[in-house]
Amino acid sequence: MSTPPRVIGLWTLIALVIGNMIGSGIFVLPAAMAPFGAASLLGWGISVGGALALAMVFAWLARSIPNHGGPYAYARRAFGDGVGFLVAWSYWVCTWSANAAIAVAFTGSLGALWPAATATPLRSGLCALGALWLCNGITLSGVREAGRVAVLTTLLKLVPLLVFGVLGLAALHAGAYRPFNPSGMPLPQVALSTATLALWAMLGLETATVPTGVVIDPQRTVPRATVIGTLVAGLATMLTCTVVIGLLPGGALATSAAPMAAAATQVWGPQAGVALAVVAAVSCFGTLNGWVLLVSQTTLATAQDGLFPRAFARINRHGTPWIGLLVSGALTSALIATNYTRSLVALFTFMILLSTATTLLPYLVTTLAWWRLEGRGAHWLRRLVAMAALAFSLWALAGAGAEPLLWGLVLLAAGLPIYAWQRRRMVGTARVQSPSH
Repeated sequence: MSTPPRVIGLWTLIALVIGNMIGSGIFVLPAAMAPFGAASLLGWGISVGGALALAMVFAWLARSIPNHGGPYAYARRAFGDGVGFLVAWSYWVCTWSANAAIAVAFTGSLGALWPAATATPLRSGLCALGALWLCNGITLSGVREAGRVAVLTTLLKLVPLLVFGVLGLAALHAGAYRPFNPSGMPLPQVALSTATLALWAMLGLETATVPTGVVIDPQRTVPRATVIGTLVAGLATMLTCTVVIGLLPGGALATSAAPMAAAATQVWGPQAGVALAVVAAVSCFGTLNGWVLLVSQTTLATAQDGLFPRAFARINRHGTPWIGLLVSGALTSALIATNYTRSLVALFTFMILLSTATTLLPYLVTTLAWWRLEGRGAHWLRRLVAMAALAFSLWALAGAGAEPLLWGLVLLAAGLPIYAWQRRRMVGTARVQSPSH
């Protein structure tokens, strides 16, 4: 069983973090935030601040524990095989189910440019599957190639979004954000509601910590990429979403399927709207490519440690864990295929529910792992940041609602038979190798 080569450098890893965080959410969130007006900045402040606190915790752990596997490695070091497996299983389910959501979002973006592609549910499903397997093919051809696509697509979406945000600020009129809180709800309730909505845009901050086995100088590269990527992605998303709210009237914004493109069309004309629709499609495809690369690395460390089937650790001549990638791709495809009769919005909502439910556990356990491994002797400022990360993780878990938590429990329970089987095999192997038997 060979070891994959280290081919990912700092800039590629930063691009992966930004690309995995800035996906479909930035293009649909303004409509969801519309009822709250400028008061939505309160929620963005909470989510971006909480995400940065979590990013710092991940960065500290990546510097002191260079294990491949990110949240899984930290959980296993702090709490043992059982908790490590649950985190790995939860995160793996998160990645392949999130890929279904992103593939569906790409299809929706493509449909805005080419309506015939999504004229029927069957066509929509085939477009989503086509995008997914194109990204699988890129990753199968090598981690380096997938990384290059990530850099290119991140630049193609980040630069236009920042230009849109800056030019949009200049186009705002004095009363764009009046009233400040059009919802009429108490501000603490507004902050909670908008922060919950913004949480989806913050997922992916841990990206750099997962493929450390293929990262050059991971103890320096991973912490830097985690913090820089989270900061850039968080601020860019907050800027563009807030500008859209100021550019479009509340009623039009709340009912728009493509609020950013609609805002660009209103201010700069139809060509600007088409350009933003292209950026949305590129953004979704780039995010899908990044998460497909991540899913191929997610189970590698777990399989190398014997907690997942050993087949998941096999790599091809290009350094890709190909069996893990193909199994994950098949599961994502099944999720898309069995739900293609739903509308794109309903399907996307279902996928978000599934992936969010399985992301929150790794975030919480990673924060608890830092407290167990490094918390006692840490500087008071680090402890303060870690307390903020822990509070944010607990809040996110509590605020997710009963249905996502129920899905999370069901999916965790589904992995327990695999863990029991793998533990039984490990014990049996240990007995055979023991001199006393």
